Amino acid sequence: MSGHAITTLTGATFEQMVLQGEGPIAVEFMSYSCAYCAALEPVLQQAAGMLAAQERIFRINIGNDEDLAESFGITGTPTIVLFQNGSEVGRVDGPEPDLNAILAELTQPFAA
Repeated sequence: MSGHAITTLTGATFEQMVLQGEGPIAVEFMSYSCAYCAALEPVLQQAAGMLAAQERIFRINIGNDEDLAESFGITGTPTIVLFQNGSEVGRVDGPEPDLNAILAELTQPFAA
């Protein structure tokens, strides 16, 4: 999906991009069959574009990577897990599709 600010990862690329990644990283665990994920998508894309200089945002399709979702205890979608230098620093279960709320939830764990 060119032109989109969120990159889809797989279990094969997750370790290199997230666990070995530096700085703030957000990972949305989602499913293409989830209506709530679809409602969140345009707002999350907008937030990702605004935060691109400070934070990377990725997505994992749990339908393709069930083992990875299970290893992080993902029980529902969407769930956003926040990482700092490869360590989990927070998570947001079922965030509201509101730009200001998403921006706050994506940046708050990284505030000094």
